[in-house]
Amino acid sequence: MDFDKLDKALTEIVEKRNELAAMDYSNESYDDLEEELHDLEDDFNEEYEALLEEKLEKIHEQLLSDTDILLPTAYLANTYKPLLPDARGIISYEVEGKQGVPIESEQFENLDVRIVLIPNPTRFSMIVSGKQMKDLWRSR
Repeated sequence: MDFDKLDKALTEIVEKRNELAAMDYSNESYDDLEEELHDLEDDFNEEYEALLEEKLEKIHEQLLSDTDILLPTAYLANTYKPLLPDARGIISYEVEGKQGVPIESEQFENLDVRIVLIPNPTRFSMIVSGKQMKDLWRSR
């Protein structure tokens, strides 16, 4: 698996999502950007669904969750907070708030637990009560 290609595709989606979130609905470019984003998400699901679904199945087993596994793009946050670039100039991201897909598990009975997909490196992270807690799977 070419994880650099995966990161690049996911980063492009994240950047478009951030751009769209910062844009007002009345902006004349909003609809075009939204359509472009949906096309990117469709292509991403087509290309990476099998790989990421396999990882999600293992995550759900680990968390003892019987919540349905969704398409990879369902795990995307609405907005991502960019971090400072690393030595190679690559920007990583973090997520805050109630974003991602909620999961149910007896391990986390009274907590709001969610799984979110984040790029650079591509990873599924656990969000607990709005705070990014730990990575459940990383591409590298």
